[in-house]
Amino acid sequence: MESIDSKSEKPVSMIWGCELSSEQDSYTFQVPEEWQCEQQLALRTICLGEMARDEFHVVEIVLAEGGARSPVPLATLKPSVLPMATLMGVELTPPVTFHLRAGSGPVYISGQHVSMMSNLSWDEEEEEEDAEEEEPAEESPKKPPKGQADKKGNAAKKRRLEKEDELRNNISPEDPLPSKGRGADRGREAAAKK
Repeated sequence: MESIDSKSEKPVSMIWGCELSSEQDSYTFQVPEEWQCEQQLALRTICLGEMARDEFHVVEIVLAEGGARSPVPLATLKPSVLPMATLMGVELTPPVTFHLRAGSGPVYISGQHVSMMSNLSWDEEEEEEDAEEEEPAEESPKKPPKGQADKKGNAAKKRRLEKEDELRNNISPEDPLPSKGRGADRGREAAAKK
């Protein structure tokens, strides 16, 4: 069963990325405190830049959740062996710090920043529905039911179908097919007369 709160929020996804190098060996992903909605960082790829040396580059995650936790290695990359890794299913709740433990980089980490934002359009739709209930609906011209469409057109269609059935029943396999439209069979007659 869905709660009312889940109906009023929708996920908003933004592309996110950072670079780690010897100049800046750590990056902390955090969101402003005034953002009261749920936040998540879904990692997608981690790769080496074109200027990375042929050495091991180790990237680790340092979670900022209470207590003294040891860093968790995220990836070990080397240009000649594994220059890029796909990280599916790695979803983190901020704040999270990425640290280049070994290597000089550059190492690029990318993913999606997902926020549960208030769904204003849902509230607007509710207001529109309330306004429609208050105002009487304009009456549109009524269309005749399908069975009572133009009688003249139905009669002509019926006659045409009957003619086609009659032609199909009277044709023997040796008879040529009936011609349709002007100029049909002109080429055959001209060829037969010559």
